[in-house]
Amino acid sequence: MEFTEDEQAIADAVRQLVATAIAPTSDQNDRDQVYPRENLRVLGQHGYLGMTVPAEEGGGGTSYLAQTLVVEAIAYGDPATAVVYEVHNSLHLEAIHRYGTEAQKARWLPSLIAGQHIGAFALTEPDAGSNAAALATVAEPGEGGYRLRGGKVFITGAGEADRYLVFARLPGTSGRDGITAFVVDKEAPGLSYGRAEEKMGLHAAKTGALLLDQVMVPTSDRLGVEGAGYDMALRLLEGGRIGIAAQALGMLGRALDLSLTYARTRKQFGQAIGRFEAVQFKLADMATDLHAGRLLAYDAARVRDDAQRGRMAAAMAKLFCSEAAVRHCLAAIQVHGGYGYMREYQVERLLRDAKVTEIYEGTSEIMRLVIGSQLLRGDAAPRLEA
Repeated sequence: MEFTEDEQAIADAVRQLVATAIAPTSDQNDRDQVYPRENLRVLGQHGYLGMTVPAEEGGGGTSYLAQTLVVEAIAYGDPATAVVYEVHNSLHLEAIHRYGTEAQKARWLPSLIAGQHIGAFALTEPDAGSNAAALATVAEPGEGGYRLRGGKVFITGAGEADRYLVFARLPGTSGRDGITAFVVDKEAPGLSYGRAEEKMGLHAAKTGALLLDQVMVPTSDRLGVEGAGYDMALRLLEGGRIGIAAQALGMLGRALDLSLTYARTRKQFGQAIGRFEAVQFKLADMATDLHAGRLLAYDAARVRDDAQRGRMAAAMAKLFCSEAAVRHCLAAIQVHGGYGYMREYQVERLLRDAKVTEIYEGTSEIMRLVIGSQLLRGDAAPRLEA
């Protein structure tokens, strides 16, 4: 796939930045569970936050593909920073850009784009995961605004992010109706946080619960109109799924490079293990799926705003790339043999970090439902273009 001159320049520059400023601290941050706030600040200083926001709103005015290339590069060097970056950019910051009033954009975008503040996305609840229409958090209208009560779980950056895009429903509504979006400040009275979850991977990307006990949100901090939250969330998640595909590609690319290096240098039976067919086949499959995944993810980024093709393209990219990443990170451990099971050789971490890409922002099963339903409707079937 051809890149524009700007897209190629951005990809080259961010790879260099990640290699020098982000990757060197990745392993230690993972061990110590250090939230990558400093990395977001560095990315903001170099113009990698708010990339798709128009220049007149303070953003970079670049393509969605350019941002996708950035996510992939960050994930190659530090998967935890990549997920915080993706949530901040594709779910929170993009929501302000797409749905905020001019006053809201002027108030919130500058600090988000600079990396001074980090945004989070709060949709999932204990009984509302894949079925977001079942959320139970309530927004009770009152004088001057709304009082939010309820709870959210599995929130990236809970207690660390500075603002949260919270979805709640108006009293007396059910299903998709009445769901409304609000921007809630970290220090809002009545907002508290559960303990950080102990996770399989992505240890530096803190995950936890939000507890909302009569949190007062002024009308000026409601995003969009009442009842528009469900469609807003789905639209944002389509972009988020492209970001997750890019995360998976970054980890798969890293697994391939580590495996190639090991296969060239590790000797058994008098020769490098890369000379053995069993190892070559694993490397060939990794490289093939990495290339195929890039084509899917980059295409999804190009059609992000295509109402007919965008949703299916994002689902296909996330499904393929996440499952390929998990499959091949496991293969990378096998290439490394016993050393692959040890933390020192890094591939075991890649497997732990990659697994969640099959789960968050829509499981692989949900992605298949999205693709299947689109196909059955007949309005989004893939097509070849000259």
